[in-house]
Amino acid sequence: MARFRISLNMEFCRSADKSFEGGVKIASELGYHYIEPMVHTGWELLSEVHYFHSFSMEEDPLLMKEICNRHGLKVSSLSAHSPLMKPEAAIDRLTRAVVQAGAVGCDFLNSDEMVKPDWMDDDFAHDTMRYTLTRMAQVCARHHKYLCIEPHGVFTKTAAGLLRIVNLVDSPWIQVNWDTGNSYLAGIEDPYDGLTLVRDRVYHIHAKDISMQHSEAERGKVTGTPVGCACGEGMVDWERVGAIMEPVDRDIFLSVECGQIDEAERSLAFLKKTMGKWLVE
Repeated sequence: MARFRISLNMEFCRSADKSFEGGVKIASELGYHYIEPMVHTGWELLSEVHYFHSFSMEEDPLLMKEICNRHGLKVSSLSAHSPLMKPEAAIDRLTRAVVQAGAVGCDFLNSDEMVKPDWMDDDFAHDTMRYTLTRMAQVCARHHKYLCIEPHGVFTKTAAGLLRIVNLVDSPWIQVNWDTGNSYLAGIEDPYDGLTLVRDRVYHIHAKDISMQHSEAERGKVTGTPVGCACGEGMVDWERVGAIMEPVDRDIFLSVECGQIDEAERSLAFLKKTMGKWLVE
């Protein structure tokens, strides 16, 4: 049976202009035990002045662990979104994220295909992604880390398109991060049918709910969104998600992706109540 652990994607404090440590402190105070930090290369201006939560991989990798330890939290996964169709950027960024994951003791990196250049046709795009993922599968195998691809872009807006990408390379280290909100918002197929199709490859879940207002405004018009509303206050049927994943025998993080601190608090209470029979500490 699937066993879920609740985590919190650090995007919850983006609109509050909090630093990485400021967001970690709040997550701990809300009652979370795990977080999913966003990582970047270089020295990002807003992060440097403590107005943004993303963590620079130019820092000592153990600094992230030190900060989390200070507030009693563990890292569940890293939000390491990188353009798979741009290997000169993605391979370096994801390789450094694998090293960062090792330093903090987590096993999962999350990404999507990101933006397809206008000058690339679909075959060229998939050949390029095959190169990127082949290189990353080798890195992930050395470090025993999973690179999980989520539905968010032009190819991954369907479950079949998502599976085509994760199957470009025959590797147990390339898997799926199912995003409940993005799959719903794409509006192309039933998101529960999509989850059923990919569930054997799902190693991580972005717990993102979509409000009715958001659904009415954008469903079928976009392939994803940065954050959703509080879990339980939108269109996602969470018990159905749990039931679909129940036959999968592994621990899976439910990483809450919302945009406000109060939404993170309500999401935790809702998931504890609704997903309780599948939860482990």
